[in-house]
Amino acid sequence: MDSIKVDLHTHTNLSDGVYSPCELIELANKNGINALSITDHDSINAYEKAYECANDFNIELIPGVEISTDLEDKEIHLLGLFININSDELKKYLNFFREERFHRAKRIINKLNNLGISISIDDVLQFANNSAIGRPHIANTLIEKGYVKNYQEAFEKFLGDYSPAFERKIHVSVQSALKLINEAGGLSFVAHPGYMKENLLIKLIEYGIDGIEVIHPSHNENQIQFYRGIVNQYCLLETGGSDFHGGKKMDSENLGKYFISGTQLSAIKKMTQMKL
Repeated sequence: MDSIKVDLHTHTNLSDGVYSPCELIELANKNGINALSITDHDSINAYEKAYECANDFNIELIPGVEISTDLEDKEIHLLGLFININSDELKKYLNFFREERFHRAKRIINKLNNLGISISIDDVLQFANNSAIGRPHIANTLIEKGYVKNYQEAFEKFLGDYSPAFERKIHVSVQSALKLINEAGGLSFVAHPGYMKENLLIKLIEYGIDGIEVIHPSHNENQIQFYRGIVNQYCLLETGGSDFHGGKKMDSENLGKYFISGTQLSAIKKMTQMKL
């Protein structure tokens, strides 16, 4: 079973990824992935087509989502895995945040316009492709219009945190996000904890998260061992994945490189059964 590759953190073009759900699944198959979760930001729309495609490639598809929360004025991402994508409360929440992302994009564009950058919401929507609008879609517009050369420049000059056109996202509280995931039958995991301070991670554990994303491209070997120790100390579950978006040279190499084992997936499944 440990020869199985399990990637529980990926994104499609219905969020801020590059590939369609079916293209992602086909690519995962080519890279030896046996079980996959699509964890788009505040969106589960990928699953409308993903199950059929996963069956075609004999890949086990695990329903998931990545939710943005806020803790002590810091943005925290939580992964909800094994969620019920038909949950009415989950759908209600995600529809609300889809609308909020649209309004946030309009505020960012207004700031860019005031800086002499001539782009519109219609320009950005062409890149969003019916997905929840995010800063990467605005960055693509800036690149296409010739205002910046690449993503890095777009974020450093205009879109990054505290840059001239930055606009905070509206977040639910950690407690609300955990409740939402739990009521949708899922398990909650702290995504890429290497981006946060240890005291915040401890608070999340106190709030009742089910596990930690130990394997992630941003984690070095020392961090992996550290978070694995935290998982063991607090009797939590371990997850991991590539956080694959596609389109970037380094990111494009991550699929099939960062994964957990079939044994670790079985432990997560066992916990989902205990919650039924």
